[in-house]
Amino acid sequence: MFGSLRKKKTDVAVLSDMVTKQRRYDSLVRALHTDIFRYAFWLCGDKHVAEDITQETFLRAWRALDSLKDDKAAKAWLITILRRENARRFERKQFDYSDVEQELLEDVFSSSNEDQTEQYWLRRQIGKLDIEYREPLLLQLIGGFSGDEIADMLELNRNTVMTRLFRARNQLKEALEAPEVRGQSNG
Repeated sequence: MFGSLRKKKTDVAVLSDMVTKQRRYDSLVRALHTDIFRYAFWLCGDKHVAEDITQETFLRAWRALDSLKDDKAAKAWLITILRRENARRFERKQFDYSDVEQELLEDVFSSSNEDQTEQYWLRRQIGKLDIEYREPLLLQLIGGFSGDEIADMLELNRNTVMTRLFRARNQLKEALEAPEVRGQSNG
């Protein structure tokens, strides 16, 4: 009799833990799915691949949710999982290139042609940056991460990250100041 009572209490505790885990996970997905997808898209440039990477990221997050001790670190934790998933994509030797350039995708938030032109130019220039400069810049701009957080995610020294951010901004600034951007010609 006591054995079955103890088993029922154990079953109730397990069920309660699962409900708590499901609520925590659902909350995590609702809060961060858009940011994680946006970063995935910036990494791969293909909507369908970004959806797959995002889905796999959240699947791995579900499996490892108990290892997330601080919910405030959830975004950085998910970005780290996402980066690893993106790297796995290349390990599996999947070369599925998009027919649509990411700068040609519609920006539903811009309201004027001038805004659309600026968005197009900025996306294009960021896309031209070497990955070592582009990745920390996107983590800062899209992810909203600090230099220390980016350093942890990329497993780099903070000074290295800050240097790369500085150089990325300078390259964008130089591109903005180029004569063809200002509407002037060289000849």
